[in-house]
Amino acid sequence: MQNTLLDTKLVINKIESGFEVYLNHVLLLRHTKDHPILFVGRGEEKIDMYRGNFDIQDYVIERIPLKYAEMNENNNECTIDFSNGDSGEVLLNLSMKIEKGRLKMDYTKKDVRINRFWLRIAANPDEKIYGCGEQLSYFNLRGKNFPLWTSEPGVGRNKNTYVTWQADVKDKAGGDYYNTNFPQPTYVSSQKYYCHSETTAYADFDFRHPEFHELQIWEVPKSLVFETAETYIELVEKISNLFGKQPELPEWVYDGVILGIQGGTEIVEKKLEKALAAGMKISGVWCQDWQGKRITSFGKRLMWNWKWNEEEYPELDKKIPEWKENGIRFLGYINPYVAIEGDLYKEAEEKGYLALDNQGEIYLVDFGEFYCGVVDFTNEEACEWYKQVIKENMIDFGIDGWMADFGEYLPTDVVLKNGVDARMMHNAWPTMWAKINYEAVSEAGKLGEVVYFMRAGYTGVQKYCTMLWGGDQSVDWTLDDGLASVIPAALSSGMIGCGLHHSDIGGYTSLHGNKRSKELLMRWSEMGAFTPMMRTHEGNRPDDCFQFDDDQESLEHLARMTNIFVTLAPYTKSLVKLNSERGIPVQRPLFMHYEKDETAYDLKYQYLYGEDLLVAPVHQEKQSKWEVYLPEDKWVHLWSGQEYSGGYAAVEAPIGYPPVFYRKDSKWKELFLKVSNI
Repeated sequence: MQNTLLDTKLVINKIESGFEVYLNHVLLLRHTKDHPILFVGRGEEKIDMYRGNFDIQDYVIERIPLKYAEMNENNNECTIDFSNGDSGEVLLNLSMKIEKGRLKMDYTKKDVRINRFWLRIAANPDEKIYGCGEQLSYFNLRGKNFPLWTSEPGVGRNKNTYVTWQADVKDKAGGDYYNTNFPQPTYVSSQKYYCHSETTAYADFDFRHPEFHELQIWEVPKSLVFETAETYIELVEKISNLFGKQPELPEWVYDGVILGIQGGTEIVEKKLEKALAAGMKISGVWCQDWQGKRITSFGKRLMWNWKWNEEEYPELDKKIPEWKENGIRFLGYINPYVAIEGDLYKEAEEKGYLALDNQGEIYLVDFGEFYCGVVDFTNEEACEWYKQVIKENMIDFGIDGWMADFGEYLPTDVVLKNGVDARMMHNAWPTMWAKINYEAVSEAGKLGEVVYFMRAGYTGVQKYCTMLWGGDQSVDWTLDDGLASVIPAALSSGMIGCGLHHSDIGGYTSLHGNKRSKELLMRWSEMGAFTPMMRTHEGNRPDDCFQFDDDQESLEHLARMTNIFVTLAPYTKSLVKLNSERGIPVQRPLFMHYEKDETAYDLKYQYLYGEDLLVAPVHQEKQSKWEVYLPEDKWVHLWSGQEYSGGYAAVEAPIGYPPVFYRKDSKWKELFLKVSNI
């Protein structure tokens, strides 16, 4: 069978006891009786959640290889009936056709008992794999398997570290290399194709075998979609066409840093005054405790009742317009849950907007020494109500941005109004939460003026998320959970259509002896200057962590970084505009522009900022020199002006001068020279 449509060529060849499928000369499937590509079966899972951390175990009852395939062709569509041959009974049907230039494989199970599905996609030993949502430990995923289930990413995220061990023992919260707030069943191959599975079920994408990738899904997925491209730029454009594109950022975001400050109106005023006196460029203040706080053993937490707390922030209603008049916006915080102490919980309870348990009572989620109800986003009236909460209590109040937190906590035994098993809704929840925010902002006429940032995601979040943030990194130098982990997080999410990414400058999680150092905060702010948004965070234990205004040197350092960020704004805006129009991420892997450079495919701790800047953040402590890899081109070291042509180079990298290079032939050269003189 050959089908050519919109320059897309699907070729299905019959071979002895099987078939092969090629899309634009890329081999995707090779099935024979002795080497089947499909397996189906039954399993029983056990899922336990403790404060957003999941213990997931599976018992496979049976796994049946579908050895026999009977093919039929009709009207440019190929259907294949799969059976195991013992009884001749068809257990699965596959339909392949080209739709909108994409290869779409639809699956239909013939036995209702089937709840496990395995598909093997052809691979080669030298192939590289990227994507699967936002991955923080690895960028090239080859050689590992990746369970895809939205959850807390865990503290430490490496079972060999002391902090992770302590977090596991004390809080069941250590995490591992694959834990992420934002998984997605989409990967990108170095053979220049992407594969996306249309499912919200638990999945595990296994890239360990040299000859195939095995996708395991805890249901028969509706479909798989494949598309190829000639270049990686074209490929990420096609991915964005499938999922939707992020809107551009508000202009005010480029005016400086968003300072994360807590503790009330008076403290905000004092810290602002101090920062401005140091010459800091400030676009906003982010006060996550605008609705009040609570103190737990974890540290400073928030009161989840989404209304202005007048005791915590007296005269905030007057201060917001005053700050805005001076070019400083006010940002807040919200998430999809309501605390039982608040009046929003009582209102939602009365109106039937909260999810239930198996006994028909309101389901209460333990968030760590306090309990909350789940606003049921499968209830349309509840959605409308929550959008009104955002519009009236936040947008109308004058808040121009917020952290739209969580989204990954939906328990698997909660009862939802739409009647769908919560195990299938769990992964869908982050996108539903993003859609609530998007529609609230859009309906208020504020899209392009308001920015909200999210850590949780899944398929389709791209269209609804104005900005990603990397989640709760530890305030340390570890590769899996510290400063370094933010870089593969930005690169992997950018590969699947979320091209706007930033992080908490200085990290967030301070536990088990972790305390943020002055050096870490300064190095993190250096990286933040070369991302599309700069924002600081005090952390969960502010008193244990060094803060930006703890001494004059750190104040002046952050002020300088904000001046670099603002000076670079015309260039950054052009990248953000390109992301909104074509889906090309702001932070890019080196191979996106240097496809023939084999070394570039395994680099995960440096990135291209657009096409013309190369950034290699110093992510380890007590370093004054740093080794950087430069693809073959004419590069200029931003601070010294020294020219390089490619390969590894060791450069001076004192604090305040992160390793950054620009392309000598860039049209932005004059702007970069301005930055170099700051």
